[in-house]
Parts: sequence; structure tokens; C-alpha cells
Amino acid sequence: MKIVICGSMAFAQDMLNTKQLLEKRGHKIILPEGTEEYCKGKLKKLAKGWGTVEGAKRKIDNNLIKKHYNEIKRSDAILVINKNKSGIKNYIGGNSFLEMGYAYVLNKRIYTLNDIPENLPIFYQELVAMQPISLNGNLKRIKDD
Repeated sequence: MKIVICGSMAFAQDMLNTKQLLEKRGHKIILPEGTEEYCKGKLKKLAKGWGTVEGAKRKIDNNLIKKHYNEIKRSDAILVINKNKSGIKNYIGGNSFLEMGYAYVLNKRIYTLNDIPENLPIFYQELVAMQPISLNGNLKRIKDD
């Protein structure tokens, strides 16, 4: 199965580890552009200095949102790496929410590594409505059916 991984770059190392595990199980995995560089520290140093404008500028200059959308279009499923961040259990941020929406309207399977966060009142109902499949931390629950 072709799976696009989504999530906060704070989880970049988790994304890379997940990619390696799923590839061993025969899946084709697509990471967000720049994940490997972020893990090596190249983008991490830059990101510390980014404010909201600089982060948006990088996304615009590199067309990152559309590129990831196109990867989702060509995939069978997405996997959202949602772990604890900024005091939020199983954090799902704006980009991941957007990517889940893309996958939903494209009729792609949506997996989340953990349950969806209940303390995101702004879009909790929408997360529930997209009916993601929670893996409860167990990647072996991904099936090729």
C-alpha cells in the first residue's frame, strides 16, 4: 500500500522511524518534503528562527502544501503521526487537519497513530466526522484490504 505520512515536523524523527518500519512490511511510504533534512538538523536550525511569516514563506516558496496534496492524491492512505506536543495529547495541527480533509474528500483511508485529541474544540467534530482509524500506537494494525 502507498501511504503518505503527515504530522508536525516536531515528530520528524518519528516519521522517519515509522517509514523504515512500514517499508520493511512492504509498504511504499512518502514523507513530507524536508523530513530527512529536518532530522539531520539542517532545517531544525532554520526552523528555530522561523516566526509564523517565515514558516509560511517556506511553504509558499517550496509549494509544500500542493506537493503534499498531490502525493495524497496518488496514495492509498495517509498516516497522521499524532503524539503529545505543546501540552496537547495526540496533537493534530492545522496542516495535518488540512491533509486529513484532502484524504477524506479523495476517499483515502485515514490512519492516526493515536486517538484523535479531544481537547481541540476548534475542529474536534470535523476530525470525528472524517472517521480516522486509530492504530492505538500499533503500526501492525495497518491492513492492505
